[in-house]
This record gives sequence, C-alpha cells and structure tokens, in this order.
Amino acid sequence: MQKNKTWTVTFESLPETLDRFRALPEASMREPYYTAALFIPAMCLWAANKNEATEMINFLKGPAPLSNYDKQFISDRMSQNNKAGFLGLSYFAGASHKNDYTPSRPYTVIISDGPYSYQEQGYVSLWISSGGADNPRSVKMRQTKEETWCLWEFSSLLMDIRAPESSNPWA
Repeated sequence: MQKNKTWTVTFESLPETLDRFRALPEASMREPYYTAALFIPAMCLWAANKNEATEMINFLKGPAPLSNYDKQFISDRMSQNNKAGFLGLSYFAGASHKNDYTPSRPYTVIISDGPYSYQEQGYVSLWISSGGADNPRSVKMRQTKEETWCLWEFSSLLMDIRAPESSNPWA
C-alpha cells in the first residue's frame, strides 16, 4: 500500500438506523479507510440512540463485537463533559469549536495514513483530524480472512476535545 496518502469519504446524510448504515457503499469495508470513516456517523448517533449506535459499532467490529468493558468505556467517554452531542461531529470537515462543531455539508471525513500505518501484517493505523484537537487521532483496523477491514482500536477518537464556543463562559 502507498504511504502518506489521504482519502476523503463523503456522506450525504447521517444514517439513523443500522439498516441505513449497512446500506452505505462504504459498509462493504473493503478498504480500511471506509471502516475508519464509518465510525464517525456511529459516534454522531450516540447521543440520540445509544443502542443503535452500539449496533453500528458492532457491525464495524466484525467477528469481535464490543465487550462489556468496551461499551462502558464508550459510554463513559461520551458522557464525560457532555461531548456525545459534538464529539462525532468534530471529525467532519468544517467543524470546529468556534462554530459549535457545525460541519460542512455533505458530511466529509478526511483520513490519512503515515509512515507507521502498515507495520503489522493484517493491520492498518489511520488518522482522522478533529476540529477540536491539535493533532489527528488514530484508529486501527484489522483485516479478516474475507479481506474486509474491521474496527480494532478506536479509543483515541473518544479523547477530550475543546468545548464548543457557545458553552465557554470566558469566550
């Protein structure tokens, strides 16, 4: 695979059900950046429908669904600082803390690799920028024997970001 590449994945709308999520062309998960990008709409749904968002993430996890620990970890991170309503949105182009994480439309996720993305056979680490963080965040995928790419490690995408400007009493 080529290194130091950037991909753009665009969603006309954000799916609100697992069926609509699975109907997206990227749900083939034939490319690791498809899987990485799909995690973002699932995060966006968390505040409105935690159960459906969990099902979407389980779909991305493939043969290794979320453990109870993973579910609790996601829930804890999303409830911390009330970020469930804006964390996922922060990964779309045009969203920043200054505009309360209002992304440009259509919804666009920009994903990149780097010199250490392909160190392990069958795994790839990619990076996604957040409008609320100084540096891109990593997400790791693992390839199945069917040659699809499943979500493997995603915890850095759940780290804190800057609060929306409207919630800053000092701004």
